[in-house]
Amino acid sequence: MKELKQPGWYRFQLQIQKSIFSLLIVLSIIASASFTLLRGNAMDLTHAVVISPKSSNATLSKALLVLGEEIERRTGVALPVKHQLPAAKQPVIIVGLNEDIKPFLGSEWNILQRIEAPDAEGFRMMTQSQPRPVVVLAGYDARGVLYAVGKFLRMANMKSGSLQIAENLAFSSTPCYPIRGHQLGYRPKTNAYDAWTAAQFDQYIRELAIFGANSIEIMPPRTDDDATSPHMKVPALQMMIDLSRIIDSYGMDVWIWYPNMGDDYTSEASLRFELAEREEIFSSLPRIDVVFVPGGDPGDLHPGILFNWLGRVAGVLHKYHPKAKIWISPQAFRPTKEWFDSFYANVNRHEPWFGGVVFGPWVKTPLPEIRRLVATDIPIRRYPDITHSLSCQYPVPEWDLAFAMTLGRECINPRPVAEKHIHNAFRQYANGSISYSEGTNDDVNKFIWSAQDWNPETPAIETLREYGQFFIGEAFAEGVAQGLLALEKNLQGPILANQHIELTLRQWQALEQTASPDVLANFRFQMGLLRAYYDACVQRRLIYETGLEQEAMDILRAATPGTVLNAVDRAEKILALARSKPVAQDYRQRCDELAEALFQSIGAQLSVEKYAASEGRGDFMDYIDAPLNDAPWLSTQFNLIRQQKSEQAQFEAVKTLIARTDPGPGGFYDNFGSAGSLQRVAPGEGWATDPGGLLSPRVSFGVGLIGEEWVHTVTAKGFEGNATPLAWMNQVTTLYDTPLKITYDNLNPKMRYRLKVAYTGRFRSRMKLTAAPEFLIHDFIQTGRQPVYEFDIPQAATQTGILELIWTCGEGERGSQVSEIWLMPEK
Repeated sequence: MKELKQPGWYRFQLQIQKSIFSLLIVLSIIASASFTLLRGNAMDLTHAVVISPKSSNATLSKALLVLGEEIERRTGVALPVKHQLPAAKQPVIIVGLNEDIKPFLGSEWNILQRIEAPDAEGFRMMTQSQPRPVVVLAGYDARGVLYAVGKFLRMANMKSGSLQIAENLAFSSTPCYPIRGHQLGYRPKTNAYDAWTAAQFDQYIRELAIFGANSIEIMPPRTDDDATSPHMKVPALQMMIDLSRIIDSYGMDVWIWYPNMGDDYTSEASLRFELAEREEIFSSLPRIDVVFVPGGDPGDLHPGILFNWLGRVAGVLHKYHPKAKIWISPQAFRPTKEWFDSFYANVNRHEPWFGGVVFGPWVKTPLPEIRRLVATDIPIRRYPDITHSLSCQYPVPEWDLAFAMTLGRECINPRPVAEKHIHNAFRQYANGSISYSEGTNDDVNKFIWSAQDWNPETPAIETLREYGQFFIGEAFAEGVAQGLLALEKNLQGPILANQHIELTLRQWQALEQTASPDVLANFRFQMGLLRAYYDACVQRRLIYETGLEQEAMDILRAATPGTVLNAVDRAEKILALARSKPVAQDYRQRCDELAEALFQSIGAQLSVEKYAASEGRGDFMDYIDAPLNDAPWLSTQFNLIRQQKSEQAQFEAVKTLIARTDPGPGGFYDNFGSAGSLQRVAPGEGWATDPGGLLSPRVSFGVGLIGEEWVHTVTAKGFEGNATPLAWMNQVTTLYDTPLKITYDNLNPKMRYRLKVAYTGRFRSRMKLTAAPEFLIHDFIQTGRQPVYEFDIPQAATQTGILELIWTCGEGERGSQVSEIWLMPEK
């Protein structure tokens, strides 16, 4: 598609970028080739025989089935399975429990025994080429055999008509954590799962098992969601039964996320209804190992009521699944000290049905503190939100507002380095994890968490290379691995200064140009490619639209009392070029094509209008054209200027508009969505040790609407639904009762200052502001009713030349939020 001609400054900046990026592409290709050349000698197993002892164990049989089917899927070669050794020279792959495979081994047995012995769910693996090619996959137990098969498949080089693996391998591997899994919810709120068949779930669960997962969490038909969606192929209960059967077929644990959705848990009639629903479900599922009940989000109950109720649920559960346990999380949107005291007191009673504590989103207590509060014999499972990028447990730190407005809360979000860091920041406090997922957008993150739960020392790049090799193919393994790392770099820091974004696109385009039709149809390849085009499209648009706004503001600055209306009209026409002459339309079109391809390949719903997505759940294609400058707000201001009755009044209104952020001589202005302003904010624990921001400030997004508890998207509308400045769309935030501290120095002790502050954001908490050490600026006020407030600062608060402002929330509030500050000397 031909690009429309754009202003010279825009074309010049792009040309500089392209020159830099071309050099970087060459260096990247050299690095990729170097990695390939470092590989060792390989054994040919194309004509191998799989040898396994006879066994009635279903998980062992499944492991052999997985091995054969996944090899055939990628090579077209069907390896025979036999229970005795073939002729002397034929390559063999020996698979089984450690003690059962000895009859098939000669000298290999002695080599195998010198490898460190694995523990539960672990395995030994060895390869040797002489006297004949041999691979040994020896599990400690049946699950260990499945994971040995998985590791072999991840390491093998498979392509049409060929199966190879490196020779002279000898190692053992045992998982570090007993809980390793992911949530797969068949419900409308997800961005793809509700469109899947049982066969698609089976393949996905298999792939998670190949990478070491041992648990899958499913959901009941009734949650905080609609009962059905236009994408669902079968009723929710039927799919739940099918999923329980599929998970069990791989020998994996079945967890159920089961929120309390009843109206009254003190009413006997309501409780009987709830118990009847659970009995229908528990009696229908072939396997249940754990029922996880969130304390809230949704289903807020006081802990005393909650634990009494779950004792009755346990009675029903144990009729059909006697060994199943119930785990509980202290999740609550507006918790109090009394609520937590009651929760932990009930946890430590060690009810016989109680299995453990879950640490997940909207848990106020930091994980190390939970470990201290609960008895040492009570296990803790992490419930990490790996699916969201903002307004979540682990948001992208200091994200650019343009990405928050377009990619939004639930985009395709590979964050391999960040997810490894988040995992390892608290690795010593829990017994593993089952992730919170709402679709395929977090696909890469799932495999990173599985790898870290298996071994936290595993480099992220190692997992990405296995991901690329197993899912895309050997020829693309390194390119895909580096491309996924590059997509994470795209998210870091201001977009306008991010030189990685165009380079990332070129890397993915190079892969796209050499990809076969099968690779181009691969949904994992499609997701990475879509993000690369999308990010570059947003960057091009932001460069362009930022320039248009500056040009429009220059016109307004040059206005005189008699030329205001003409200047306003000209400025509005300049801003309108973003729509009449948009840039990056070739990128935009490719994004549309890839979004359609993802809908066809895996039912990914990236648009509400086109694909019937749930609002705010993966629908980032609906926001690819969102205005990236202040044009919507400026347009409303232009209309107000036109309504002024005199030329002088129009001129004064323009001056006020231009000077909106001006604090006057000797004053200070900060927008806390910008990196420069964030330097004034006390860092707290910091992201490195507190990536969830429970004890540290974070940047959050959204303005908030009066009467709305939750706003799904970051748009330039707030309070009563009117357009707002972009500066109101991001805030510095602290959660719950963690103080928010902002410091100003170099103040004049002889002057008085007035504070003007914008309180925006989706929390609308009751906040109090003090100045250190003990000056009350304002008592608790309910935010969310108006955006801007003004207060006098006591001169005694600035007598040292330093002003420390401290915001705190009342008990049960969700957090403090500040978007803008003007600190103005009084005349």
